Amino acid sequence: MTSTPAGAAAESDRTARVEHRIVVPRSVSMPALLGPQDAVLRAVEDGFPRLAIHVRGDEITILGPAGDVALCARLVDELVDVVSAGTVLSADVVTRSIDMLTEPTSPRPAEVLTLNILSNRGRSIRPKTVGQKAYVDAIDVNTITFGIGPAGTGKTYLAMAKAVQALQAKEVSRIVLTRPAVEAGERLGFLPGSLNDKIDPYLRPLYDALHDMVDPDSIPKLIETGMIEVAPLAYMRGRTLNEAFIILDEAQNTSAEQMKMFLTRLGFGSKMVVTGDVTQVDLVGHAHSGLHVIEDVLVGVDDVEFCHLTSTDVVRHRLVSDIIDAYDRWDVSRPGVVPRS
Repeated sequence: MTSTPAGAAAESDRTARVEHRIVVPRSVSMPALLGPQDAVLRAVEDGFPRLAIHVRGDEITILGPAGDVALCARLVDELVDVVSAGTVLSADVVTRSIDMLTEPTSPRPAEVLTLNILSNRGRSIRPKTVGQKAYVDAIDVNTITFGIGPAGTGKTYLAMAKAVQALQAKEVSRIVLTRPAVEAGERLGFLPGSLNDKIDPYLRPLYDALHDMVDPDSIPKLIETGMIEVAPLAYMRGRTLNEAFIILDEAQNTSAEQMKMFLTRLGFGSKMVVTGDVTQVDLVGHAHSGLHVIEDVLVGVDDVEFCHLTSTDVVRHRLVSDIIDAYDRWDVSRPGVVPRS
């Protein structure tokens, strides 16, 4: 009689080939589940190269090592829930779902990907990563939320969606959108036109996001009635903003004094979201960014939360995440340079 070491037995259990069948509910569209030209199915196969996955009618058969089969079966169950909630599946959704399932502390993919913030013109706005869901949840429960992270992580877009949601639910009476008028390495002050014409380029990204969430024909009326205000940060001085959802975008380009000025505009019944990327400061003359120091200033203050998004939360082109990581590695490699936080 021979014995097998415990570790070897566990490894044998993980690598033993098993077969698992999943019957997809009739209420779920198989074309939606598998994706255009089976793109979702191919993404699942790419994520589990040791598995053989076959689809016949509404039945999915998974064959391979027991551990991989169990994880893939969980993935399929999650994708069924996601598509049942009306979310369009893609290869990117599959990749993010696998990452969530393999991270012990992550919520279920369906909890993240089916959280509907806002629907407009047949399109729903939802968080797409664990970090984005944590950010959205923080906005719900805190009066002031800071969304700090690199480009493409949805900091401003999700904050805007929450603002429109709050306005539609009559939780606030107006939305105030602001950002500092700081040039990104260019000099725009001598452009022709009125003051509003000169300011408009700074505020254009806020208008772009707004147009995605509100009927464009209604925006002029909402601005005219004061329900939506888009203005440079300098216009905030001396004001108290009650019953408003206030968003400060590009906050890395505020000075410490401007940040204090903005935060003290908070009035009764209002909510603030401050967004920025501390790695893209455009202030001149070695001025210190107000966003850089604010977390130390507000340490221990209740009803304020800081959400740090990373390259894993980027939802733009895959290369954006790779570029951010490449810059971080380059910063670390330069002698005498302190890595960007």
